[in-house]
Amino acid sequence: MPVAEDATPDVVVRYWAAARAAAGRPSDEVNAGTLAAVLDQVRRLRPDDQRFDRVVSVCSVLVNQTPVGSAEHAEIPVAAGSVVELLPPFAGG
Repeated sequence: MPVAEDATPDVVVRYWAAARAAAGRPSDEVNAGTLAAVLDQVRRLRPDDQRFDRVVSVCSVLVNQTPVGSAEHAEIPVAAGSVVELLPPFAGG
């Protein structure tokens, strides 16, 4: 899996459904920081991929299985060893 920075990656970002299709893989590994920084790192792995960017922008986000909701991403710490999950909207029953 690609690494977004020179430092050893320590956060796993998992993609689900359309996010996985847009990413072309089930997950990436990036560096810890805030949720905003983590999302920026995965976007920088695909700098010209507007489809990926659009999908990520509408995803629900979980950090260590806890939904983020409408909280400001820049204020949510993501520590080393965390798992961030990106779940795009989907229909179903």
